[in-house]
Amino acid sequence: MNRPIRHLAALVTVIFVALMAAATSIQYFQAPNLNADGRNVRTLYREFGVNRGQIIVSGSAIASSQPSEDVYKYQRVYTESTTYSNVTGYFSTAFNSMTGIERAMNPVLGGTDDSLTGQRLREMFSGVDPAGGSVELTLDAKVQQAAIEAMAGRRGAVVALDPTTGAILAQVSIPGYDANTLASHDSAVAQKAWEDLNTDEAKPLVNRAIAGDQYPPGSTFKMLTAAAMLENNESLTPDTLVDAPTSWQLPQSHHLIYNPGRAPCGDGSGQVSLRQAFIQSCNTTFAIGGVGVGGEKMISLAKEFGFEQTIQTPLTVTASRFPLPASQAALAMDSFGQQDVRVTPMQMAMITSAIAHKGKLMKPYLVARTLNADLEEITRTTPTTFSTPISTQTAAALTDMMVADVTSGTGHRAAISGISVAGKTGTAEFGESDGRTHSWFTAFAPADNPTIALAIVLEDDPGDGGSSAAPIAKAIIQARLSG
Repeated sequence: MNRPIRHLAALVTVIFVALMAAATSIQYFQAPNLNADGRNVRTLYREFGVNRGQIIVSGSAIASSQPSEDVYKYQRVYTESTTYSNVTGYFSTAFNSMTGIERAMNPVLGGTDDSLTGQRLREMFSGVDPAGGSVELTLDAKVQQAAIEAMAGRRGAVVALDPTTGAILAQVSIPGYDANTLASHDSAVAQKAWEDLNTDEAKPLVNRAIAGDQYPPGSTFKMLTAAAMLENNESLTPDTLVDAPTSWQLPQSHHLIYNPGRAPCGDGSGQVSLRQAFIQSCNTTFAIGGVGVGGEKMISLAKEFGFEQTIQTPLTVTASRFPLPASQAALAMDSFGQQDVRVTPMQMAMITSAIAHKGKLMKPYLVARTLNADLEEITRTTPTTFSTPISTQTAAALTDMMVADVTSGTGHRAAISGISVAGKTGTAEFGESDGRTHSWFTAFAPADNPTIALAIVLEDDPGDGGSSAAPIAKAIIQARLSG
């Protein structure tokens, strides 16, 4: 064989090997990422060629597929979409994308998950059209609807958990949106809906319950500060006298802080019980207490509750933030929920849930079961412990103070006859010190045997946590306990 032919043969061999390596890489090693890429139109064509499974809440489908006389074969349809859009997300051909549970549980809903191998084999041998599996959520339709109605269109969010398991009972973000418009096969309709939603100043596509820009927690953060004080001082109880001046000069600063309304705490003597400081929500007590505990211990406890951690429910919960304070003055402000602390409503519900569950925090989860196309159970979620951030004694002390807050404190509008409710109000300043506030309330009930723990935030609210958010909590708790 002469030299030119040898070179040509070598070149052809190299090209052949390179092509084989590239094909192997694409088909085997890159395939999962390529299939998951929202820009992969072939994936969407395949998905819409399947009778995609249902998303189910309290026995009813809130997302399902209907036959469609076009290239995609099936149209995704959302029932009560504005109620559940922050959970379901949308499945869109127009944008080659999917969000929410549609994305997080796509392998099951699209029928490609390994757990559905038996179903796929039956379909292949029987010749029936392929179908996806279904996903049953933990949401309680009554609790979700009660939250929507009680919010009455006000911007904000609600998260409710079963503290004993971590099951998410309600996840509300207002305003919501109609996912049907984004799922439309008519690209002009979908594009118009997308533009309207993205230019809406109310930002309906932002999932306020678990993501978004997050919020300062205001006085609801005093639950964590009180927990840190109790955990780091064995002799401290709700009855212990603590410092509670009407005003206090921040350390290393000329700035004074005051209690809400610049009111005296208790009798104005400068000392009250920890319980009184909690139910009156005295800023000075918790600023002093947080500085006494120290920044590192405060942050360490916050991380035990889930701060600085991204959580999958399987939806992604943005990590709440408690950065190391730049000064003692900053730590003091952080300690009553201002300055640099930023949270999601999910995070505050988790703190409340841990208190309700005697110090044990269960991992929040949204998927109760996965089902095959015949709605037979394939998998069931087993509750798992996220952490044990506080002792049973600390949880009991916090419960004592939270019950007192509802019976005789700022949270009295959440009181329910015959039911012991534990709660904490919060009013968080934001913006350029122009008096604008977010209203918070977090609670659990019944206090002695909790079946619900929740957190509520109302954006830019003219009221406060006690007057605006506490009545919402009352309505949600009543829905949960109504059977």
